[in-house]
Amino acid sequence: MYDLSGKVALVTGTGGKQGLGRAIALRLAAEGANVIINDIVPVRTGAPDWAGLPDLVSEIEALGRGALAVVGDVSKADQVEGMVQQGLERFGQIDILVNNAGALAGKDRVPVVELEEAEWDRIQNVNVKGTFLCCRAVARRMIELGQGGKIINISSVAGQKGIARYAAYCSSKFAVRGFTQALALELAPYGINVNAICPGLVETERVDEMAAALAPAGVSAAEQRRRMMEQTKSGTPWGRIGQPSDVAQAAAYLASAESDYMTGLSVTVAGGSYMN
Repeated sequence: MYDLSGKVALVTGTGGKQGLGRAIALRLAAEGANVIINDIVPVRTGAPDWAGLPDLVSEIEALGRGALAVVGDVSKADQVEGMVQQGLERFGQIDILVNNAGALAGKDRVPVVELEEAEWDRIQNVNVKGTFLCCRAVARRMIELGQGGKIINISSVAGQKGIARYAAYCSSKFAVRGFTQALALELAPYGINVNAICPGLVETERVDEMAAALAPAGVSAAEQRRRMMEQTKSGTPWGRIGQPSDVAQAAAYLASAESDYMTGLSVTVAGGSYMN
């Protein structure tokens, strides 16, 4: 549908079997792009049939595209610079950046009066600082190459409306949207589009983490997950839970020439459950 032939994409946070990163990387590859994939660990051990980056490299190559896996922490400037440099050495260019890496849900999902400073910092370091560092590194190269580019930052509907017990997360995702708008203004003269995607609840491994963090005393994580899914489904006009492919489809559009006159936007992918 979207011709990305000859393009090179960098997608962060791609190690999860059911994650947004994997779905986005595969969709961009299916549209013709070579893909640099990133995760904070070289191999995932949570699922017996999924090793993370090595398996995703194989899937991308099976589509006839080039793939490069780079392990790195997006909150560390030296590691981000190294990741970008490895990608340039392999492919010579980076045309598309998708900032998908996100901090895991955990002890941050508490009321503000109980929120520890270290947890606040953990969320901001990955979600906000990581987005900044990756954008800075890639934008510098895009400007040098002079061929334009596409930057896509993954925010959230929690970056559009506050949610109790999500203060650190909401703050980080609101920040991503503001950063996206500012960067879009700065990079427009260079032909670089900068947009954000705001997914609602998507059926990924992250739902399990959220459920475990939010489950009240006496309620199992599995039961909390069921409740969250049912609540989201009942409140979604489209009548279903979001899938990684829904977000990947939006990313493919924003990465393509079809979106050339769109910049500074936050595109909501939530089946109508959030409208603005």
